Amino acid sequence: MQMRASSVYNLPLMDLLFRAQSVHRANFDPNRIQCAKLLSIKTGGCPEDCAYCAQSARNGSQLSASKMMEVQKVLAEAKKAKDAGATRYCMGAGWRSPKARDMKAVIAMVEGVKALGLETCMTLGMLDDAQVVQLRAAGLDYYNHNIDTSESFYPSIITTRSFADRLETLERVRLAGINVCSGGIIGMGESPEDRIAMIQTLADLPEPPKSIPINMLMPMAGTPLADVPPLDPIEMVRTIATMRILAPKSYVRLSAGRSAMSDELQAMCFFAGANSIFVGDTLLTADNPGDSKDAQLFARLGLRAEVLRPCGAAA
Repeated sequence: MQMRASSVYNLPLMDLLFRAQSVHRANFDPNRIQCAKLLSIKTGGCPEDCAYCAQSARNGSQLSASKMMEVQKVLAEAKKAKDAGATRYCMGAGWRSPKARDMKAVIAMVEGVKALGLETCMTLGMLDDAQVVQLRAAGLDYYNHNIDTSESFYPSIITTRSFADRLETLERVRLAGINVCSGGIIGMGESPEDRIAMIQTLADLPEPPKSIPINMLMPMAGTPLADVPPLDPIEMVRTIATMRILAPKSYVRLSAGRSAMSDELQAMCFFAGANSIFVGDTLLTADNPGDSKDAQLFARLGLRAEVLRPCGAAA
């Protein structure tokens, strides 16, 4: 990609925000926010060693492993999310990759959530060719698989899976015709150059992800990153704005970390081009602002939730 993330990220902040908002307005309604809901369908016991994650069985977290949720319970939660205004339903499992025996229930979840008229997203770890085909046949709309950080900083955070493994899964998903959802986490002790490299990697994929979650680290007790100093909030704004400029047609999601952000910081992130959030009071194992607090913030800012499109309607 000819536009390099570094030259954008390091613009004077007012110039960066003006440019990002201009790009955003050319591609989206600036006063509409997509509301997605995230549900953990299987929590804890993950064999990976991701240093930020409370679900890892390796990194010292005390979170106990659970069994996969029953399909009907997942669908009941999805119905609640739809009634509360969500338009996309995201389901995540604490796996390195799904096992063959898990796929029947996973497919039933996808089909059931789609039948409610919601967009579907799954994050299950690495996928093989057969699993991708199964998910595509079930009608999965998005598959989430974050690259997390830059390729050079990645080994400081994860050793049980390579950066190349991440990219391989993303390409497998893309070639199967499933929309890619991929982003990262900032505030893990990485440098600004690492954040820039992460943005550039996402922008340089064969197609930029249609959905890009940007997470601010939520330090979890017992994990190796539990005591990482807080990130300068302006770095979050710069990351959102740069991602918006380099991926002008993608949804950029202000994801984990909102519970620690002021209303003013969230407003700056929306102005910088974030146009999607997770609603509800939890994100897998982390806190999230509740629906009532989001409604109050939307009212203060004059924002509206994106309306639910009929199933099959153009994005």
